[in-house]
Amino acid sequence: MPFPSHERAVLLAVKGVGPTVIGRLEQVGIHDLAALAGADAAALCTAIAGELGASCWKNSPQARGAIAAAIRAAQHHGAATAAD
Repeated sequence: MPFPSHERAVLLAVKGVGPTVIGRLEQVGIHDLAALAGADAAALCTAIAGELGASCWKNSPQARGAIAAAIRAAQHHGAATAAD
């Protein structure tokens, strides 16, 4: 199940987060911002690397940075939604 379109738009607005990053999150079972907001960047990168059978996602500072930025955006979106 993919991210809802409005949540996908939130993620695509984040520098370094594109369709591939979102697709990798979905591959490891992250399908909404609420789940992403509670995730750990290092754990997600390790899970993605395991899913792909390639260590690049686990070892890449760029990948880790993109996942961390996506998590921050999800947390910010959750805080903004709660304030409404």
